[in-house]
Amino acid sequence: MRGKLMRPWWPLVAICLGTFLFLLDTTVLNVALPTIGTDLHAPLSGLQWVVNIYTLALAVLMLPFGSLADRFGARNVYVAGLTVFALASLGCALAPDTALLIASRAVQGIGGAAMSVSTFALIGAVYHGPDRGTAMGVFGAVTGLGAAVGPMLGGALTEYLSWRAAFLLNLPLVAGTVALTLRVLGNDRRPRAHRVDLPGTIAFAVCAGALVHGLTRAGEDGWTPAGYASIALAAVALAVFVVLERRCAHPMLDVRLFGRVPFAAVMLCVLASSAAFAALLFTSVWLQSDLGLGPVRAGLALMPLALASFATSLIAGRILHGASPRLVVGTGLLLSGIGCALQSGLDATSTASSVALGLAVTGIGIGVLGPAMAGAVFAAVPADRGGMAAGAMTTFRQLGPTLCIAVFGVLFRTGSGTAPAEGLNRVYAAAAAVGLIGAALAYTFVPRPAPVPAG
Repeated sequence: MRGKLMRPWWPLVAICLGTFLFLLDTTVLNVALPTIGTDLHAPLSGLQWVVNIYTLALAVLMLPFGSLADRFGARNVYVAGLTVFALASLGCALAPDTALLIASRAVQGIGGAAMSVSTFALIGAVYHGPDRGTAMGVFGAVTGLGAAVGPMLGGALTEYLSWRAAFLLNLPLVAGTVALTLRVLGNDRRPRAHRVDLPGTIAFAVCAGALVHGLTRAGEDGWTPAGYASIALAAVALAVFVVLERRCAHPMLDVRLFGRVPFAAVMLCVLASSAAFAALLFTSVWLQSDLGLGPVRAGLALMPLALASFATSLIAGRILHGASPRLVVGTGLLLSGIGCALQSGLDATSTASSVALGLAVTGIGIGVLGPAMAGAVFAAVPADRGGMAAGAMTTFRQLGPTLCIAVFGVLFRTGSGTAPAEGLNRVYAAAAAVGLIGAALAYTFVPRPAPVPAG
């Protein structure tokens, strides 16, 4: 009897395992990066690219991989993504220098993008009615669990084994996930689906890559001609992308959606929600480089955010179900901004406990935001653009941390020459400002849900 009850949920187990791996490799590095920098003699700019190249690959490839999932089947794309992710993890674990680590992380991002875009399609194909709501609730809880476990697991592996162990752990987990996926999930290939918008993908990749490169170079070397050239290239590539998408019969992103003020506001809120996550990288550097904490103690110091986010996401999904996206998104961003502000004001006498309250408040804000962001996106567009809007949301959600880390890197280095914590204070101040501005946008422009007709 127990096996019969469990059988319908094995597909969700396979999906959640891949999601957990995807998130774990994102959060583990927040604690492991300082040790990686010491081991590979990497400057802060190199460490930024270890994080940025991964999220940049995710941001660029989310939309085109969505088309591939429609064309070749979500299960096939999911399994291919898992395989690429595992091979790239092995490359990361064996990397002898920063350059090969960054290259392996880029490939890992390709696999991660394929995994990420397939999960929602698989849940939608397997579960219907009340079961779909249950599946999405479990999926959200696993997402929060990955964020909560990552810092502690990363700290333990780094301190007691090696930072390379964090990548090697993926290999057996991926093998088990692939085997389970092939056994319990069917395929949903649709050969008549539209082809991938390759010119638009290339233009978007050049735009995002050049923008991040220019900002990162500005933080490392100041505003040099090379930095300005990268920013100019990004602007040109953006213009080309807009022209291509407007002329394409089946664009991966209908840029005319941004002419709708509610949709543009929601996308800006998605970007704003990334600021608190981006600040964690510099918090980890401060905890280990300036305070001298080991990876495990640094992971413990970051746990207030992860645990608060996890607990709040479990509760908010039930309590705030049906609430106005305008209210929920605005409140989540407001709490996130307040939390970042509470972390500022550090000086030479500050300790890890000085940021604990701010991390917890930020985590509550992030937990409130998670369940509501999708509702805000769908309320901002016509029903027939829901899929494209969801793809845009996932793209902006990955692009946001990449851009924030690049910008915050400039602030962190600018301030760190005067006092050890001054650069981090500037990062927190900027993250707080982004959160508060995002809250104002949400309270003003995020649409309320349409009233349901009687009967």
